[in-house]
Formats: sequence, C-alpha cells, structure tokens
Amino acid sequence: MSILERFDSLIQAYNDYIGVYAVLLMLIPTGIYFIIRLKFLNVTRLWHSIRIVAGKYDNKEDKGDVNHFRALTTALSATVGTGNIVGVSLAIYLGGPGAIFWMWVTGFLGMILKYSECTLSHKYRTFGADGTVSGGPMYYIRNGIAEIYHAPVFAKVLAVIFACAAILCSLGTGNMAQSNSMTQVFHSSYNIPVQVSFAGFSFPSKYITATIITALVLMVIVGGIRRIAEVTSKLVPVMAIMYFVSAMVVLAIMYKELPSAFALIVTDAFTGTAAVGGFAGSTFIMTMLWGVRRGLFSNEAGQGSAPIAHAAAKTEYPAREGLVASLEPLVDTLIICSLTALVIIVTGVWHTATDNNTMTVSGMQAGLAKIGLESLASHVVAIGLLLFAFSTIISWSYYGTRAVNYLVGEAYIKPYHYLYGLFVFFGCIWGSDLVWHFVDMVITFMTIPNLIALLLLSSVIMKETKSYFRKMDELKSQGK
Repeated sequence: MSILERFDSLIQAYNDYIGVYAVLLMLIPTGIYFIIRLKFLNVTRLWHSIRIVAGKYDNKEDKGDVNHFRALTTALSATVGTGNIVGVSLAIYLGGPGAIFWMWVTGFLGMILKYSECTLSHKYRTFGADGTVSGGPMYYIRNGIAEIYHAPVFAKVLAVIFACAAILCSLGTGNMAQSNSMTQVFHSSYNIPVQVSFAGFSFPSKYITATIITALVLMVIVGGIRRIAEVTSKLVPVMAIMYFVSAMVVLAIMYKELPSAFALIVTDAFTGTAAVGGFAGSTFIMTMLWGVRRGLFSNEAGQGSAPIAHAAAKTEYPAREGLVASLEPLVDTLIICSLTALVIIVTGVWHTATDNNTMTVSGMQAGLAKIGLESLASHVVAIGLLLFAFSTIISWSYYGTRAVNYLVGEAYIKPYHYLYGLFVFFGCIWGSDLVWHFVDMVITFMTIPNLIALLLLSSVIMKETKSYFRKMDELKSQGK
C-alpha cells in the first residue's frame, strides 16, 4: 500500500466514524434552534433580503470594500460550484434520490445559519491601515467570545483552530475538489486521450490541463477581493442563467415525470432506496448522511466561509448583511442543486449510471435528445462546471488569504498564493476518491468550531436582529 493509499484510508476512517456524525449532530439541531429563535426569519424577511441585494439600501459612504450584490456574488461563486453538479450526482449515486431531501433540509436550515454567522462577521470585522476589511469566524470567535464570556485564552485557541482549518479547507473544498472535477468532466466530455506526445516525450494529458488552470487562477487571485468580486459578479449570473435555462428545458420536456420524482425524493428520504438497475441501494442512515454531506459541501452553511466575504460589504448594519447572506442556500441548494437532481431523476439515469462524474451529462443528454439537441448536453455541463468551479477556486483563495493574514500577517499571503496554485495542480492530477475524502474531512474541521461559536454568541445575534428591525420600523414610520 502506497503512502497516499494509507493516507486515504485514515481519512476515510475519520469521515465514516467521526466527522460526519459530529457535523450531523451539531448542524441540524443548531439550525433548528436558530430558525425557532429567529421566528423563521429566512422566510418572513425574504422580500426585504431581495430588496437589499437589489441596491435599495446601498450607501457609498458606508465602510467596506464592496456593495451588497458583489459581496453576495463573491460568496455565491464560492458555493455555486462542483457541489451543484458533481456533488449532487454523488449524493444520488451513493444515497439514492432521498439524499436530495436531506440536501433541502440542510439548505433550508442553512439560510438561517448563513444569516447568523454573517451578522456576527460584520459586527466583529476589523479594518486595516489601508482601509481594507478583515472578518470571519476567527474574528467573532476571538473578540465575541472573549467579550461575552471573559475567556480570552479559550477564544484565541478556538479562533486559531478555525483559521488553520480554513486554510486546509481552502486547499481542499474550494480548490482541489473544483480543479479535479473540472479536469474529470472536461476530459470525459471531449474524449481527451490519457497520454499525449510532444517532441518524442509521452506524458499524461492532465498535466497540460493542470498547468493551464493553475496559470489562469494565479492571474486572477493576485488582484485581491476587488478583482475577485469584479470577475465573479460577471461570471456568476452568466453561468447560473446558462445552466438554469438548460436544466429547465429538460424538465419542461419531461414535465410528466416531475410529480413522481418529487414523491420518490420524499419517500426514499425516510426509507432508503432499494436496488434498481445498476443502483446498489442504500439505507435510511446512508441516504441522510450523504444528503447532509453533499448539502454542506454545496452551500457551506455553518462552515464559516461565507462570513469572510460578507465582512467586506458596505453597510453599517450587521443584520442587513446577514439577510443578504441568507439568500445563498436558497439559490445554491434549493434552486440550482434541485435542478440538477431533478434532471438526473426524471430521465432515469440515476439507477443505470455506473459513474457519478458523468451522471449529470447523461441526464442532460437523455432529456435534450428528445428535441434533437443531445450533443449540446456535454457542452452545457462541461462549460457550466468549468465556470462554476473556476469562480469557486478564485473566491476560496480570498478566504484562505484572510485566514493566513489572521494567523501570520500579510507578508505570507504571496507565498500562500503559490501554495494555492500548487494545490490547484494537485487537484487536477490526483485521483478523485482521495480528493473528495480529503474535502469531507477538512469541512468538519471548519464547521465544528464555527457552530460552537454561533451557539455561544446567539445572544449577540438576537440583539443585532432586534436592533436592526427596530431601526427599519422607525425609518418606515418616518416615510424613509
């Protein structure tokens, strides 16, 4: 057994027996706790959140680096990625259609978790000498817990643990998982040979792909949050619309199958899935675990990544930015992931596919073939995934730099960029199993300390929420 294989087996053991249960036992109860305490804020204040993103309350004089819309698109570009295509197909491949129900649960509860963590992030953000913003769980863990509980040592240690986990996660979740999926889907969609020859030398074609992707990433990320926000504010709408329209066409063609697809998702969520065709079957617990795993990977709710981006938003009200953040799981999981899942289920490819990496392409092909556009499917999925994953990679680089800055200072950001580029390269050439196992492990390293902090600082979240809506009511009564 090679060193990588031994490493992979240790990671799998942690994921299967410790990590996934720890997150499951914390994520869902914490989400339920906040959704009750905040009186379903993610639903009752949805229209207000949309108006904020639309620019209704933008003020150029407010402190920050970017407006609400760009903060949202930066955070969305980090979450709308591989998880929406490969992650969904993997959840169905291993957990059956019922896994999508648990993805929905994670997404719905994730809306309130995103609100909570981004409200805290904005409240405890700090400004550098040049006016740039730094924020995220490491700041509200260190400053908030020390302030409320007078426990500075515990707060500093927990903040350091989170920041270290954020760096690892930036290299895994936002980096290798994305570049690996880009390479796998691109090569399979366009039948690129495994080996290529040049000047008498033969070498893996993935090395060329890896070099190109790494170079493109490095060209963007050295520009910092403003350049990242500029790129993602253009990429996110384009890629979302393209993928949305394509999936909707398939669902419109297969509309008669939609009621049974929804019924299958709900019933299998509680019973597991019997073996069908090429599908091996799954138990209830397996269905739930894979739904939560891939749901968390997709929307990152409770993970603590999005608060780093939202801390840069221009607004004087922490709760206002929290409301903007609450829209992310709605777009990411409840809409985009659902489209992917329904395409896979209504076309029936979920129980015949032998490879989860090509399941979404197969679903698109089966649907579009009915109107003579089968050849278009591979392009839609491949290009959509390339845009999704690339935007995720560049956004997660920002999260990593904020964690590096917190731990060791700005002088180490440039070396981190080169390390980040190296892991983009590794993600392209390593096997997908090792990459995904590593991703599942490091997600738990971030999520657990962040959820602990949210619970400890729940009183601050409640105070900021009441203060904000009291102010909004006052302005409304004054006709403003």
